[in-house]
Amino acid sequence: MSDLHAINDAINKRAGRKLLPSIGVSVLLFAIVWFSLNYYRAIFAGIVGLAMVLGVREMVGALKKVNIELSFLPLALASIGMAAAAWFGGVNGLAVATAVALPCLLALLLPKGPEHFIQSASAYALTLIYIPFLAGFLILLARPHNGFERMMTFVILIACNDTFAYLIGMAIGKHAMAPKVSPKKTWEGFAGSLFFTTIAGAAAFHFILNAHMWLGALAGLAVVISGTVGDLIESAIKRDLAIKDMGALLPGHGGVLDRIDSILFAAPTLWLALEIVRRAQDSGLL
Repeated sequence: MSDLHAINDAINKRAGRKLLPSIGVSVLLFAIVWFSLNYYRAIFAGIVGLAMVLGVREMVGALKKVNIELSFLPLALASIGMAAAAWFGGVNGLAVATAVALPCLLALLLPKGPEHFIQSASAYALTLIYIPFLAGFLILLARPHNGFERMMTFVILIACNDTFAYLIGMAIGKHAMAPKVSPKKTWEGFAGSLFFTTIAGAAAFHFILNAHMWLGALAGLAVVISGTVGDLIESAIKRDLAIKDMGALLPGHGGVLDRIDSILFAAPTLWLALEIVRRAQDSGLL
C-alpha cells in the first residue's frame, strides 16, 4: 500500500495535479455534458452559460489581486446575454451581443474618470472575448440538428488532446515547449497528442459525422494546435498574475478556467472546420 501511495505521489508531483480527483471530475463533467446533449440540448446551452459566469468570476477575482478592479455583475449579465444570443441567434447573435456588451461595459468606467481607463478597459475586453465570446462557440457547436454528434466529436478530440499530451509528456517528456510559461508542457507530449488526436479525428468524422476521414484528421490537427495554444495562454495569464490556479472549484483541476483553457480556443476551431465542410458539401465541392 505504501508503494502505491509513493507511485501516486510521484505521478502527482510530475503532473502538477492530483490524478485521481482529476479523473473523477473529468468523468463527472463528461456525464453532465452527455446527458444534457442527449436529453435536451438547450440544457447544455444553460450549462455553458453557467460556466461563462463562473469563469468570469474567477477572472475578476484573479485580476483584483493585481489591483485591476472589474465589476462582476455587468460581466455576468453580459455572459448570460451572449449565451442566449448564441443559442437563439447563432453566430450572428453571438457577434451582435458581443458588439453591444463591450461598449456598455466600457461606459461603466466613465464615471470613474480617466485614471487607469485603458488598463480597466483592456481587462474588460480581454475578459469578455476570452471567456463568454469564445465559450459561445460551444453553444454554436451544439445548436444544429446534429449538435449531439458535433459535440461528441469535439469531446473525443479534446479528451485525446489532453490525455495523450499528459500521458506521453509525463512518461518521456524532456523538452519544454515554453519553459517560462508552462514548464511541464513538452514537445514530446505535443507530438503524442498530435498523432493520436489526428487518428481520433479521422475516426470520429467517419463514424460519427459521416464525413471524409482526411477532413477529420485535419480537424484533429487544428484542435491540437489551437487547444495547446489556449492552454499556454492561460498559463501565461496565471504567471503574469503570480497565481497557480484561477480557482479551486474543481478538485484536481483548479478552477473552471483551468479546466476549459484549451476548450476555449479549440471550440471556435472545430466550429470553423465544420462550417467549411458544410458549405463545401452544400456547394458540391465535397
